[in-house]
Amino acid sequence: MRNLPDVYRGIDDLRNALSPLRREGKTIALVPTMGALHAGHLSLVEKASEQADIVIVSIFVNPKQFAPGEDFQSYPRTETADLEKLADYGVFGVFAPNAAEMYPNGFATSIQIEGPALGLETDHRPHFFNGVATVVAKLLLAVMPDTAIFGEKDYQQLRVIKQLARDLHLPTKIIGAPTVREEDGLAMSSRNEYLDNNERQTARTIAETLKTARNALHNGESWIDVRKKALTVLKLSGFATDYFELRHKNHLGTPIDAKGARILVAAKVGSTRLIDNIEV
Repeated sequence: MRNLPDVYRGIDDLRNALSPLRREGKTIALVPTMGALHAGHLSLVEKASEQADIVIVSIFVNPKQFAPGEDFQSYPRTETADLEKLADYGVFGVFAPNAAEMYPNGFATSIQIEGPALGLETDHRPHFFNGVATVVAKLLLAVMPDTAIFGEKDYQQLRVIKQLARDLHLPTKIIGAPTVREEDGLAMSSRNEYLDNNERQTARTIAETLKTARNALHNGESWIDVRKKALTVLKLSGFATDYFELRHKNHLGTPIDAKGARILVAAKVGSTRLIDNIEV
């Protein structure tokens, strides 16, 4: 019988478990997740194991990054299955607090972040990155890891968290890990569970469109033409596109040229909103 990782519900319990390991000189890596783990998450766990002696995975569906009408209530919660998956990866423990532990009665603090948080997601979900920044800061302070691993699929989020750690002098190195994809190119996401069969077939168009756009830029086409073609393809495929933009890969401002840039997209098929990106 496999040993499931220990689950810690409270910050104090987690800190008490980690303290003797830290005194022994063990290094610690954190993989923050909202659960519903898939191969993409597990690749982050593998990368964390390469970076540190001890790996902590957090599972917390953060209410502060969901607006009214979004999918907070329906977001998949599969803790038992998640623990089973992690049993094969040598994880020391899982930090799985409830909302009252993370945001106790009287909680009155939030982090407002600008810079790479401006535009793209913020144009459509203005609440999102303040909620992300607040919960990530709390997770990093709860665990005090040497490193924390985030996937590049949520590329703007990765840049925001790097900015957060730098600005607040948090003693954690933020590391990005490559996007893990299905065989047809669709970026792995917990929200892919929402797609019906027809929508799942349509969803692969996002990755295909990103690749086509990147290749067109490599061939010298202008971004104006590339973007126009991409938006047309997505619309004809059945997507409602929030954005399809070319941004500087570090600060996410408008790039001078395509060199050192990234294309980022967010689009809905049916009721499911998907995001993806590709390096140019």
